[in-house]
Amino acid sequence: MYRAIIPNGQLECASYRKGDHGVELYDDEDELLAFVPYENLEALLTDAATETPGRSVM
Repeated sequence: MYRAIIPNGQLECASYRKGDHGVELYDDEDELLAFVPYENLEALLTDAATETPGRSVM
């Protein structure tokens, strides 16, 4: 799972695809959840990045 950090919150997705102007976020069934323009994408993290104790990524 991935976590897209955006200015007003975060979105969870199973996969993503990079495009020319942003990322497309997909669920487990490869259905499009959202398109996030690069201007609004603060970070794209794996779940492991937020679960590791002692590390601050947020």
